[in-house]
Amino acid sequence: MHVLVSGAGIAGSALAHLLLARGHRVTVVEVAPRPRPGGQAVDVRGPALDVMDRMGLGDRLRAARTDMRGMSVVAADGTELMRSTTTTLTGGPLDSPDVEILRDDLAGMLADAATGAEWCFGDRIVAIGADHVELASGRVLEPDVVVGADGLHSGVGRLVGLVDDGALRPLGSHLAVYTMPNVFGLDRWQVFCRSPRGMVGLYTARDNREVRVNLGFEGAADDDHRDVAAQKALLTEVFADHGWWVPRMLEGLAGADDFYLAPMTQVVAPRWSSGRTVLLGDAAWCTTPLSGQGTTLALVGAYLLAQELDTRPVAEAFAAYEERMRPVAEADQRLALENQVRVAEMMDDPGQAAGSDAWSATSAATSLVLS
Repeated sequence: MHVLVSGAGIAGSALAHLLLARGHRVTVVEVAPRPRPGGQAVDVRGPALDVMDRMGLGDRLRAARTDMRGMSVVAADGTELMRSTTTTLTGGPLDSPDVEILRDDLAGMLADAATGAEWCFGDRIVAIGADHVELASGRVLEPDVVVGADGLHSGVGRLVGLVDDGALRPLGSHLAVYTMPNVFGLDRWQVFCRSPRGMVGLYTARDNREVRVNLGFEGAADDDHRDVAAQKALLTEVFADHGWWVPRMLEGLAGADDFYLAPMTQVVAPRWSSGRTVLLGDAAWCTTPLSGQGTTLALVGAYLLAQELDTRPVAEAFAAYEERMRPVAEADQRLALENQVRVAEMMDDPGQAAGSDAWSATSAATSLVLS
């Protein structure tokens, strides 16, 4: 079977590896000119750890964990309001078997394991016909299956009518993430500060040489996700009057080649497949980072889709995959809404955060049995 995957992120790369291991031919098309750098720290939890172990990547995953030592919450003037050495906002309890890892480290690990695939960077799917697929480069392919693992703004999903603007559920906030040098003197630590517009924070990466900056703000943002310069200007305007370390954080924008700004928006697609095309990961069910489960869902979804495609005819495989994954994804979308409230409450009253694992609550995904 020849499977064409749109998107070289975690879901797409994991699926490529899993299908190759089952003897299928895989082509991965990615609109970015190279593997995307940067991104948040992400969590591999419960059954996703089993998936990584089954792919032979478990030891490598655990060796690359972020190894945070704790977190603090500060006021706008820098006064420390809370400190914890047992939990972090991004990863939850530090003694958990779950693994927190930088997104680009995990994506690179998965792509390295799928070297047998054909990788087409700087290209994208522009048309899906009954028996062929056209790429922007002019190339025409004839895959048996097309997988849209191309994220929140899924071009594949729109081409086949699986998602449109009506499938998007905005949560009323945006999040910007980028990398800059660790000029703050942090040592395996993360710090968050409540902003009048939302929440800002940062945490160390790459043996303390770098930090990943998170700038979250509430309200609508009339921005084009493809216009990075305009997005950076918007961010500078939004946080222009913020104190604490924010001015230095904004100075890091100019040199941030991994910058991205995205709305906290869920995808609620009525169905995930049409003909020989199916959606995977955020393209099908984006829960937003507020769930803390997006990476776990991507890995588990890739595993189940590969498993079903290997054992059933395409239409039956798609139906079985959606039947198994949809309840899990919907449960984690509800978890994201709950966590949105919890995090806001924690920032308003940081004292309640100590010892709390609300943001790493076990979701339906952790009860999923892989067979």
